[in-house]
Amino acid sequence: MAEAAPAVRPRRGSGVSRGPAWAHRLFVAPSVLALVVLGVYPLLFIVAAAFTESSLGRPFQEWAGTETFEKVLGDADAVASLGRTVVYALGVSVASLVLGVVAALALHGAVRSGSLVRTLLLLPLITPPVIVGTLWKLIYNPGGGLLATVLGFFGAPTNAIAPLSSTTWALPGIALADVWEWTPLIALLVFTALIAQDPQTVEAARLDGAHGFRLFRHITLPAIAGVVAAAFFIRLVLAFKVFDLIFMMTSGGPGQATTTTSYLIYQAALREFDLGKAAVITLLLAVVVTVVTVPVALIARRLQANHE
Repeated sequence: MAEAAPAVRPRRGSGVSRGPAWAHRLFVAPSVLALVVLGVYPLLFIVAAAFTESSLGRPFQEWAGTETFEKVLGDADAVASLGRTVVYALGVSVASLVLGVVAALALHGAVRSGSLVRTLLLLPLITPPVIVGTLWKLIYNPGGGLLATVLGFFGAPTNAIAPLSSTTWALPGIALADVWEWTPLIALLVFTALIAQDPQTVEAARLDGAHGFRLFRHITLPAIAGVVAAAFFIRLVLAFKVFDLIFMMTSGGPGQATTTTSYLIYQAALREFDLGKAAVITLLLAVVVTVVTVPVALIARRLQANHE
């Protein structure tokens, strides 16, 4: 009779050896170093420059305290740019969200796969912002641009159609280009959430008589609310960073009509070489962005948790 195999004693703890502590620190070290170099150091540099007399070539010359803050807050153009940036960011984000949700619903209802349409939606996203700004500048060109040509076909005077030269229409003109560029991102994110819905729940709601807006309000919207809120948060952050379109289309003009805070930082740092002023405006913009976006992030997290 064969002898029984000796019993194998189970190892203590998990089946995978954790290894020495120094090995874990070694693997984590590159991530921590990247965080310090790319995150903490620039933040400390900006804070130091904001409280000192700093030029682009000679930072941290002498302690200035809150003097630069007082100058910036007393500058009507700087304060106006902050308000203009908030209005612009909220406006283009809401427009992109509404149009993106509508486009996603239309795409989901028309084609389930939608691979070709999704590829077409990616075109504005993969187009460099500099090209987008140049394209829309040509569209708004009063001397033969697409807008002037179309309106001229209906009898409008083409010489009077120059949105980028108007203090009233220049910023809305840039906003339209911005919405065109980033609405496909919202549409793709929402479309992905629509595909991930439980088809049995939707079918049961339809059998109970829910159709159209009623189905969207009571079934679809609660299911995708977390994704919609997260998409709005992403779009809002991107809107606050707008610079490329303004640089290419108006250079902040006419006057200060399209000078957002990002463009004002560029002017202070790279045109006036006043690094201290640019740092102060950057910190003020960071505070404004935090105040505006944190509630949106909390709402997105709560909606996502409720859905899960």
